[in-house]
Amino acid sequence: MSENSIPDKEIVAIILYTSCFFMILAVFLIIFFYFSRKKIIQKELEKRDLTLQYQKEQLHAIIVTQEEERKRIAQDLHDDISSKLNIVSLNSHLLTSPNLTEAETSEITENIISLTTKALENSRKIAHNLLPPVFEKFGLNAGVEELCEEFESSKSVKIHYKNKIEFDEKDIDRHLHVFRVLQELMNNSLRHGKATEISIIFDTVDGVSTCNYEDNGVGFDSKNAENQKGLGMKNIDSRVSFLNGTIEIESEIGKGIDVIFTF
Repeated sequence: MSENSIPDKEIVAIILYTSCFFMILAVFLIIFFYFSRKKIIQKELEKRDLTLQYQKEQLHAIIVTQEEERKRIAQDLHDDISSKLNIVSLNSHLLTSPNLTEAETSEITENIISLTTKALENSRKIAHNLLPPVFEKFGLNAGVEELCEEFESSKSVKIHYKNKIEFDEKDIDRHLHVFRVLQELMNNSLRHGKATEISIIFDTVDGVSTCNYEDNGVGFDSKNAENQKGLGMKNIDSRVSFLNGTIEIESEIGKGIDVIFTF
């Protein structure tokens, strides 16, 4: 009995030790997975916070841009339209004055017609800047063609435009963002870049709609993040983001700018 009981005790001890070992291992694994999962969740939360912050910054940039656009329109309406209509009103009152000669009446009438014509032309320009009629009627390609013609009419820049994409008319709301991005880039090229040549190419790369934009302007240091924090650049970045696209901007001082964005 005593000889057989010793192995039994050893077996029991082995089982106990083994059970304890697996229990400790299980506790260790539970703790390990708990903290690993906690770290993963924390990283996901940080990523979500960064995404939300980025979206807030984009929204803020869009709102600021819209407010600047409203101010510009209000200024245009005040300077170009209101001032001319005020003079038209004064001239209209003059027509009611007694003892006007035929020559004076004719001169006042001509002034009224001239000012009214100019006010109508300026109101059309303001409306055109808000949404070009050709874009609304014929789509992005026609809108960009007209935009290029308008910039070239200044005789200060030559634009090379090529389109290899068949744009869907149903996506006109999304295409308006593409149009605004190009409008902002072209304004920057002339106003800041002093460019004399601009190239715009729409193409499909690996099934993705892509725009390649280049100019021969003075350029800037694109590696310096401060150079891409202006309102115009934030507006461009926000619009590309709304299109679920990507944008890459490369530039060096004296070597123009090269922009590729997808949409």
